[in-house]
Amino acid sequence: MTDGLDERGLPIDYQFKDDWEITPRDAKSRLDQGDDVILLDVRVDEEIKTASVRGATHIPLSEIALRIDELPDDDEQMIATLCHRGRRSLQAAALLREYGYRNTYSVAGGIDLWARAADPAVPRYTRVAGQCRLI
Repeated sequence: MTDGLDERGLPIDYQFKDDWEITPRDAKSRLDQGDDVILLDVRVDEEIKTASVRGATHIPLSEIALRIDELPDDDEQMIATLCHRGRRSLQAAALLREYGYRNTYSVAGGIDLWARAADPAVPRYTRVAGQCRLI
């Protein structure tokens, strides 16, 4: 256990939702191994410019319904949604499931936890008055 994280890389008090979430470490491992997974970043452009995960597909949450045809229609392929802290990505996962993408999960804790638990090379940031500031 390091930096207040448990053996899975989750904050000690985090209420992980097994049916809805994937840990950042598990998502990164699947990507690194070349598993059939799409990392779908649903943050806004400014956030992407501040910090991003290489290989992620970017469709802001507000555009998913308009751009749903950009996602493959493959039940076997996992879609892992990513935002800053995990709220928008849960919304995105729920929306995608409504569209029939059953193999969709939110990355727990978002890119902030990804930077802490899976890849410290990814910068951490905070949003103040709609602007991103590195931590």
